[in-house]
Amino acid sequence: MSRKHVLLGSALCLTASVSWGAMFPVAHIALQHMDPFYFSMIRYFIVTVILICLLWLKEGKSAFRLEGKGGKLLFYGTMAFTVYNFLVFWGQHLLGESGTITASIMEVLMPLISIVIIWYKTKNKPTRATMTTIYIALIGALLVITNGSLSFFTMVTQNLVPVLLIFFGVVGWVIYSLGGSEFKEWSTLRYSTLTCMLGTAVSVIIVLFLSIFDLIQIPDWNTMVSVKYEMAFMAIMPGLVALLSWNAGLRILTPVNGILFISLVPITTFIIMAFQGYSISLYEFYGALLVIFALIQNNINQRKNANSSMQVELKTTQDSL
Repeated sequence: MSRKHVLLGSALCLTASVSWGAMFPVAHIALQHMDPFYFSMIRYFIVTVILICLLWLKEGKSAFRLEGKGGKLLFYGTMAFTVYNFLVFWGQHLLGESGTITASIMEVLMPLISIVIIWYKTKNKPTRATMTTIYIALIGALLVITNGSLSFFTMVTQNLVPVLLIFFGVVGWVIYSLGGSEFKEWSTLRYSTLTCMLGTAVSVIIVLFLSIFDLIQIPDWNTMVSVKYEMAFMAIMPGLVALLSWNAGLRILTPVNGILFISLVPITTFIIMAFQGYSISLYEFYGALLVIFALIQNNINQRKNANSSMQVELKTTQDSL
């Protein structure tokens, strides 16, 4: 992989991660007025309409053919746009004020979850260097958010159900991220559009079912208007832009390397809180440095592995000649 491709993939994953980091504080405001299920469904319904228009204009009607992969697309779409979308914001809503920080911290578990899933599927143990950078990023992000205090973990044990909802939602997004590697012959836009379309369709069905039985509250027009700015941001940046950037970035860097950038999600959330008047401590400062170090070290490891692979291939070619 060339340096140019590594930088492009890193920039795309960085864009997505920063957008998602800003997502939780904005969602907290909206969830005070709107049910999390309707909020999540409407958000990605808007994204779906935009994606359909983009795909139709760029690749034409033929790009909407499922080509016998409808089952996989439905599964991965449901994991991302139903399981992740519903469970994370439901859990955040149940936790209240602390849900913003908790949801951000759970995002940091994505690299570890992806490693476990890949390890289980391929039976190939990850390299020590990969595991080390992931652990460093995890420790750094936890230092930033917890501010070196163990009281956060006491809070988690008292709110187990919402935390588990967020955790299983995060697992859903990891599965979706790994699933993109099965559609390498498709464009990023096509994979994103079809999975988003099918996943959102599942979300609409669930929301209609819950509404019919009065299990969730249907938002009125005034409620919709009151969160119009939050909804616009959530649909465009963490929704459309982050989705396309994330899938494209993972395609370049591979899921194991790209997903490490998710460590920047809680960092971004913390920075937004700092701009709102939050005082930065030494724990938070050094935690941020650890995350940055892990990202740089992972890039160095990528280059070393790429160079080693090229040397092996060159030697094999020379021997065959």
